[in-house]
Amino acid sequence: MILGQLCFETMRLESIIEVIQSLTVTGRQNVDVNGITYDSRQVRPGNLFVAVQGQHADGRDFIRDAIRRGAVAIVSDSPKWERSDVSHIHVEHPRRALAEIACAFYGNPSSHLQLIGITGTNGKTTTAFMAESILEKAGRRPGLIGTVQYDIGERSIPAIRTTPEAPELHAMLDQMVEAGCRSAVMEVSSHALDQKRVWGVDFDVAVFTNLTREHLDYHKTMERYFAAKLQLFRGLGQMEKPASAVINIDDSWGLELANTQGFRAQCKTYGEHPGANVRAENITAGAEGCDFDLISPWGNAEVHLELIGRFNVSNALAAISACGCLGVDLDIMLSALRQLRSVPGRMEPVPNTRGFNLFVDYAHTDDALSNALSTLRAITEKRLIVVFGCGGDRDKGKRPRMGKVASKFADYTILTADNPRNENPAHIVEDIREGLSSSDSFEIDLDRRTAIRKAIDLARPGDTVLIAGKGHESYQEFNRTIVPFDDVEIARQHLV
Repeated sequence: MILGQLCFETMRLESIIEVIQSLTVTGRQNVDVNGITYDSRQVRPGNLFVAVQGQHADGRDFIRDAIRRGAVAIVSDSPKWERSDVSHIHVEHPRRALAEIACAFYGNPSSHLQLIGITGTNGKTTTAFMAESILEKAGRRPGLIGTVQYDIGERSIPAIRTTPEAPELHAMLDQMVEAGCRSAVMEVSSHALDQKRVWGVDFDVAVFTNLTREHLDYHKTMERYFAAKLQLFRGLGQMEKPASAVINIDDSWGLELANTQGFRAQCKTYGEHPGANVRAENITAGAEGCDFDLISPWGNAEVHLELIGRFNVSNALAAISACGCLGVDLDIMLSALRQLRSVPGRMEPVPNTRGFNLFVDYAHTDDALSNALSTLRAITEKRLIVVFGCGGDRDKGKRPRMGKVASKFADYTILTADNPRNENPAHIVEDIREGLSSSDSFEIDLDRRTAIRKAIDLARPGDTVLIAGKGHESYQEFNRTIVPFDDVEIARQHLV
């Protein structure tokens, strides 16, 4: 299946009109639609084209191309329509209509799955992997949609984006049902919520991990960023399923969310906060992982995680809370968590025989970098070396903040390129340098491959090296050109 193109079913246009809030309908309604797309390049004869507004292009500009390629109907927010050979549905919100149509086209697949949605700045991916492992251990055959990969039955597909557009999303949920999945775990990004990609998805549980500075190039303010996340929780319980909200109240935004009125969902809070429903006490975190005492509505227990980093205690509490709301037995949850050794690109160890520790982590915000470096600082005998950069065409305000974090925790810093996109890598690094002090030990090497090699060559027994920013990603993006690049693989090659 081509992503963005639904091509295995048909639906009468009149049935589609019934599920969306149309303002006017022009043309025939008794035509068959055999696919839905928002990308005119993917239009096939008999398709319906939804003209949505993107960040860099307006779908209305591609209506003629869609018709030329064989579209039998158009959905847009344009009030005027002069063609008689192609039907037109005028709507106020094309993105919402796209989601509503996709949901109906696949028979509302989320209603056939126990579905956990996870949102927040940091921790989504690890929490999703933890929850998937628990549901697998419980025999509930989970699917996964997230930043690293999409798991559909026995298939695992590298992820294109954290939360796909509505047609791809409902197509994958439908494929999960066809593959015999009984449950699914989904990372839900703020962009997806703002763009109505998950509109019509019926969640059993929604999880809020935290909110720290990120994506302000898109949302502009933290308040708008939070408002986007809030949409996931306002939608709970609005469809067929009773739902639960799982919220981290160690986070100030989470505490605000937990005190927000008007949710149609049962709320379970988690954290170290003494008032949390699911709580961690007596936490110890070191080079061998984390241990803590769990207090929960489903029983109390001693918990061990192989994953390093105190922040993974919070991720484990989130996964336990979500799966507990689905009725998974506590012993099964703890057994699954004990067996989880690593998550791709999340404090992922790269073994070597040189006597130093080497990790690759996705940390690309100042808060995530602080969590990663403070964790490694505590378990590092000698020097802590970090390699990182910042993405181009993204929030510039976080760059000096990340430099300041490196200045605080690292003994030596190598600034390099991340995904510069359409920006000059040297200018990005200069922004990061503003957060470093004149006394810091650092160097600049814009060639990420060389920077990684330098860090490894510098390391001595007892040192720790962190390669941060890209994690699981297997590419670098320069000026709309994508080239293969995998931090873990580059590190392994140089360790040989």
